[in-house]
Amino acid sequence: MGWLGPAELEALRLSLRVSFWATLVALPFGIFVAYALARWRFPGRQVLNGLVHLPLILPPVVTGYLLLLTFGVQGPLGRLLAEVGIVVAFRWTGAALAAGIMAFPLMVRAIRLSIEAVDPKLEEAGATLGASRLLVFATVTLPMILPGVIAGAILAFAKAMGEFGATITFVSNIPGQTQTLPSAVYAFLQVPGGEAAATRLVIISIAVAMLALLLSEFVARRVAQRVAGT
Repeated sequence: MGWLGPAELEALRLSLRVSFWATLVALPFGIFVAYALARWRFPGRQVLNGLVHLPLILPPVVTGYLLLLTFGVQGPLGRLLAEVGIVVAFRWTGAALAAGIMAFPLMVRAIRLSIEAVDPKLEEAGATLGASRLLVFATVTLPMILPGVIAGAILAFAKAMGEFGATITFVSNIPGQTQTLPSAVYAFLQVPGGEAAATRLVIISIAVAMLALLLSEFVARRVAQRVAGT
């Protein structure tokens, strides 16, 4: 891709890597939490719902700072992970963690709406035939909510690609290690003559975001058609 310089290509590759792993790792948790919020009634349900959506409300820098306090080498979880050789602070894995947490609310919301659109009687019918709850979910619920799962994953991927505040606070802006597209745009704008490189990365960011939105809208229409029975 001759249009982009080496530093820009590296930022693009790292952003795709971070967003891919952030989405992939968050997806099973997103499905579980969305199902719990949509189907189960338990003490603390509203607290869980609030915690899930907290990254949308808090300033991203605050979320990044909380991650640094928790997963930094001196943090409670970071210290435990460091003892087994896992360090996420100031690493690309930390960028994936931050991006995944910031994208998690969008993923959960899309999947939850899809689950709530499924008639619970269909799941109850499967249970009456002797199927376990897990089997009912795998054979009845999951195929019906798959478009919503895909839409949630796409939105999460796009959000992860654009995450800046939490990422730069948690893992800094290290070229080749933690410098994602938004961080690279910020870095290029701080140096004389960097506007051209920043503009190219902005164009790529817009293209990725628009593609994700179009895919999400397409999948959302499929969900609506399925619910309507057309």
